[in-house]
Amino acid sequence: MFDPFYPFDWLATQIVTKLLGLEIASHLGSSLHFFLYDVPKVLTLLIVISFIVGTLQSFLEPERVRSLLEGKRTFAGNVLAAMVGIVTPFCSCSAVPLFIGFLEAGVPLGVTFSYLIAAPMVNEVAVILLWGLFGIKVTLIYIGFGVSLAIASGYIIGLLKLEKWVEPFVWELQKSRQELPLENEDNLEPVAITWNQRFEQGKYQSCEIVRSVWLYVVVGIAIGAGIHGYVPTDFIIKYAGANNPLAVPIAVILGVPLYANIAGVMPITEALVNKGMPMGTVLAFTMAVTALSLPEMVILKKVLRPQLLAVFVGLMTVGIISIGYIFNAILL
Repeated sequence: MFDPFYPFDWLATQIVTKLLGLEIASHLGSSLHFFLYDVPKVLTLLIVISFIVGTLQSFLEPERVRSLLEGKRTFAGNVLAAMVGIVTPFCSCSAVPLFIGFLEAGVPLGVTFSYLIAAPMVNEVAVILLWGLFGIKVTLIYIGFGVSLAIASGYIIGLLKLEKWVEPFVWELQKSRQELPLENEDNLEPVAITWNQRFEQGKYQSCEIVRSVWLYVVVGIAIGAGIHGYVPTDFIIKYAGANNPLAVPIAVILGVPLYANIAGVMPITEALVNKGMPMGTVLAFTMAVTALSLPEMVILKKVLRPQLLAVFVGLMTVGIISIGYIFNAILL
């Protein structure tokens, strides 16, 4: 089977065995091989696929996303919002302006949450690294469960009618927008974007992603290399293996405060899987890092009252833990 990353493997092997004179099977040799192989592999994946995704994202500007979701209600709106969330960029720092902008445009609360859950959980960096590290099967299952959780959580929030727990200033902004005159709105025509401009956007996004995450990638791979070479397999299996019924919730709890960067966490999850931790437990950990990070909760608290934030966190926690157990059952 053709392996596009074989040159990285060969080079890492030559450096470890020929240049440094170490055995690949030794603790240090195994750790160094993991590090030297994964750094160029992960960065190559980020550069190439983020360029492709960035180019495609030029078709979906924030204003177009808002107009697409505006007025959508009930289950169909949640499905559409989650689908759109897959292909649009989102990060914790965007949480407040996106939340306000969507509600201001008339997007229902539950539909807004479906988007805000799907976009960070199934973001391009997570998908790129999952695909490169674990293959297409795991990636598709992850995407399927992530989108399903976004749809279900947003739909439940919509049914509960929790708008009273959104900070009042958000609704004041919506009211102000509705009172603005709409003159000349029909005369606005979309500006045509050439393919060269789309490619430039893809190049810019690729450079920005790599610039912002490369250090986290290197640090994460270094930690993963240490786990790969020095942490005994028996230790992982004993405390986080399939035989421990509490492994999944423990992994989720550990994942919440670890939002350094998803790109830095993925190599750690790879090392844990290689050591024998069940895939479902590892991916529940990954989902918690992505969708339940403390920085995001702090930012969202500016527009959500504690009651709504607690409902959101509760739904996500229960959903991610359930997905972890289901994942383990499917991928045994």
